[in-house]
Amino acid sequence: MNNSRFSISVHILTLLASAKGEVLTSDFIASSININPVLVRKELINLRKHNLVGSREGKNGGTFLNKPASDICLSDVYQALKQLPLLGKSKNTPNPACPVGRQIEKHLSNLYHDAECALVAQLKTTTLQQFVNQFE
Repeated sequence: MNNSRFSISVHILTLLASAKGEVLTSDFIASSININPVLVRKELINLRKHNLVGSREGKNGGTFLNKPASDICLSDVYQALKQLPLLGKSKNTPNPACPVGRQIEKHLSNLYHDAECALVAQLKTTTLQQFVNQFE
């Protein structure tokens, strides 16, 4: 997930939590993040798929939090976005005749797993509401 999706999604969820139940349009959210509304809608689809947000269609439609901000941990957001290993993956195949090359992937995999577990554990200690409270 070496991209901006986490920060965009946390920004979206922070706006929604700050709206205190009001629905927000993707245009409004995009203006706060300063990105194209299409990118916001893509993230909203994913957040909706993971039951973090809901939406209402029509003239007064928009997006809202699907549950209280105090019930959403930042680790939930991370897990909803996880697609690739946190630290990436080697594009080359190491030389199996080399004592390092034949073992590097296994050891890197263990290292990456431990690092990701530490990150998720840290994110689990902060709810969206705690994060939102910093903006008051």
